Formats: sequence, structure tokens, C-alpha cells
Amino acid sequence: MASHSYAAGGAVQPAEHAHPGVRKYVFVGVVLCILTAAEVAAYAIDSLASILFPILLVLSTAKFLLVVLYYMHLKFDHRLFSGVFLLPFSLALFLVLSMLAVFKVVAYM
Repeated sequence: MASHSYAAGGAVQPAEHAHPGVRKYVFVGVVLCILTAAEVAAYAIDSLASILFPILLVLSTAKFLLVVLYYMHLKFDHRLFSGVFLLPFSLALFLVLSMLAVFKVVAYM
């Protein structure tokens, strides 16, 4: 159950949630840099060419989720907002993968 605070005049306001500090944002930024470096490294390594697409898809999804959850504060907002963001993302991902499979763009499909 959500906690509430009362403003002047007895109006109910939702209680504010604690946002992470600077240390957490720097940590997320470092993780994003590491994921980007991993993407560049995966692209540069020729032996990974056959599985490059799934690697980049997973790393890009992880970066998307980190940015959305922390920098857009969806982790700290109501779950409905997360659903509004993640449902279209899931549908877009499904559409892209379906089109790639239909047109056999990826060599391993």
C-alpha cells in the first residue's frame, strides 16, 4: 500500500520516494560505459560474427533498461509507468525479430 502525507487543508499527497545518490548514478554510468565497450569489442572480434546480432541485442537491451530505470526514474515510479514504457518496447522488439526472421536477414535464422 502506498504511503501518503497530508498537506495543508487535509489534502492527501503521495509520499516522496528516495532517489539514489550521486554514487549510484556514477556506478550506472560506468556500467553503461562497460556495456558500450563490450559492444564495440564484440563488433571488432571477427570470430563472433556468427553470433554478433544476439550479443548486440542483449547488450543494447541491458543499456536501454538501465537508462530507463535509473536516469528516467521509472524504477522509483508507479509500476504502471514502467508498463507503459516496457510494453511498447516488447512489441517493437518482437516486430523487429519477426521481420528479421521473415526476411532471413540474420544468417543463423
